[in-house]
Amino acid sequence: MSTTTNQNSDLGDYRRTQSGSEIPSEGYCDQPYVVVNNDGTWLCVMTTGAGHEGAPGQHPIALRSHDQGQTWIENVSLEPTDGPEASYAVLLKVPSGRVYAFYNYNTDRVPEVKTEEGVGVSSYKRVDSLGDYVFKYSDDGGLSWSGKRYTIPVREFACDRENVYGGKIRFFWNVGRPCIRANGEVIIPQHKVGALGIGFFAQSEGAFIASSNILTESDPEKVCFETRPDGDHGLKTPAGGGRIAEEQSMVELSDGSLYCVYRSVDGWPVCAYSRDGGRNWESPHYKTYTPGGRRMKNPRAANFVWKCSNGRYLYWFHNHGGEFIRRLGGHSSMPNGLSVNHFRTPYDDRNPVWISAGREIDGPNGKLIEWSQPEILLYDDDPYIRISYPDLIEKDGRLWFTETQKSTARVHAVDPTLIDDLFAQFEQAPAKEPHGLLLKKSGMRKAEACSFAMPTLPLLTSRDFVRDDQCGKDLRAGCTLNLALNGIPAEGAILFDTRNSEKAGILVRVIESAKIEVTLSDARTISTWTSDAGSLEEGTLNNIGIIVDGGPKLILFVINGVLCDGGDERQFGWGRYNPALREINGGTEAAVHASVQEVALYDRALRVSELIGKSFF
Repeated sequence: MSTTTNQNSDLGDYRRTQSGSEIPSEGYCDQPYVVVNNDGTWLCVMTTGAGHEGAPGQHPIALRSHDQGQTWIENVSLEPTDGPEASYAVLLKVPSGRVYAFYNYNTDRVPEVKTEEGVGVSSYKRVDSLGDYVFKYSDDGGLSWSGKRYTIPVREFACDRENVYGGKIRFFWNVGRPCIRANGEVIIPQHKVGALGIGFFAQSEGAFIASSNILTESDPEKVCFETRPDGDHGLKTPAGGGRIAEEQSMVELSDGSLYCVYRSVDGWPVCAYSRDGGRNWESPHYKTYTPGGRRMKNPRAANFVWKCSNGRYLYWFHNHGGEFIRRLGGHSSMPNGLSVNHFRTPYDDRNPVWISAGREIDGPNGKLIEWSQPEILLYDDDPYIRISYPDLIEKDGRLWFTETQKSTARVHAVDPTLIDDLFAQFEQAPAKEPHGLLLKKSGMRKAEACSFAMPTLPLLTSRDFVRDDQCGKDLRAGCTLNLALNGIPAEGAILFDTRNSEKAGILVRVIESAKIEVTLSDARTISTWTSDAGSLEEGTLNNIGIIVDGGPKLILFVINGVLCDGGDERQFGWGRYNPALREINGGTEAAVHASVQEVALYDRALRVSELIGKSFF
């Protein structure tokens, strides 16, 4: 028996990964997925092992929690460490309380596999994504599992036949939660791999395994399975896209349609709709906020969708990408003279995690989903840490997320107001004044520049006088500046300036391509970030929100209700400021350009939702 407890104290920001409760593992840990048993206990199954990802000995384990993820006990192995590699389990709980775990199993103990021709590396010894797709089940909430392992028949696709083994060895894995449909059917995603090579998986596409009776059939030998879609190919990228289309995540909409989202190496996530249970799919397209609108961005990272009990949706992604990811493709990039630590890959930058809310709208063929502007859900102080492979637990009106950075898995309780704010983006209710207002100047209908007294902003860091060494203390503080700007001022116009004689303070100005640039300085350290080109509109009042978020140390621009994401110009729309920045207080007055009609200043980082479609003046 193993037990772990959340020993964290005074961690401040609940979005910080370290504020979560740790789920114990054997070292490497992946896909910490949870179901709530009928008696209220939580059952988590994860893939773990003493080595690195894909090393011999990795296997699924089951753990139980009686206190909503604060502590975990009753660790049970579904497969032994000295058996074939067993990996990437996903869970299904049926009405009787039985829990199924579906996973990869290297039945024939294949020790090494060939890559496709011409990639430079002839073979991989990593063999965790091949063999048979199997399941075991538990009838006692995960305390014990069936002695027998059951193999699921999966129909061969062209990518299987065309691999280097002619289909005699098939490559695949799964990270997608099973989708339980209103008609009693269950559909489990599977990610087929046609080739190994650069990036490990060099070609992939999405398949689905449907069962019409698994929710009610007690005899596992009689559970039936059908591979979808029809035909010889799974879900791929849109025409002209790359060869990678994997880690499909799926939900059912209120009209019975299926919505599936998945990762690519194109710089944008891909999605598709099916109106007949996954047998056929409408043409895949890059995921957008609204149908035909701005594309959402994501690297080669898991991006998952869940349906909440209120009938709306939540979407986990990383909010950067575009052509910059596409150019990397499946490759690592190492300019001459740089060490391996400077590699750039499409797998990078999974920190922070962003969350978006979705609601159904009517489309020409059935229901569609439109998506809110995103919020930061989780972050780690180390930008190199990669947060991924989450699960969502919803119970009694509360939400939790699990996640892993491959060596530590955690559970995080979610501030319900964060989700409420996301869903509220779709509402037309009058905006509430956000708390933390330090300054508001409205009705500034003027033809010339002016100035006014500048309030004191919170310190970002301080000296910790409690400690003997009096080291620095991260206060995780921030602020938000909201400007109403008339039209587009000329390049070089200084919109807002609080700098003192040492140039400490805040400077906001217009630069080339009508972008807004903010510079933060404490006279020791300077950080600068810009908005996206083309965000401002001529002949109207532009609402500009600049968020300085002292948790993840980010600068965000929200302009006219849209969070800047870099557009086609750059990979990132949000930028990191220097964590050594101690404060951004400057002079005692703020100078304001004649085009600025209103100013509001807050002593905290507002949420994006608090700046969406709202005028506070």
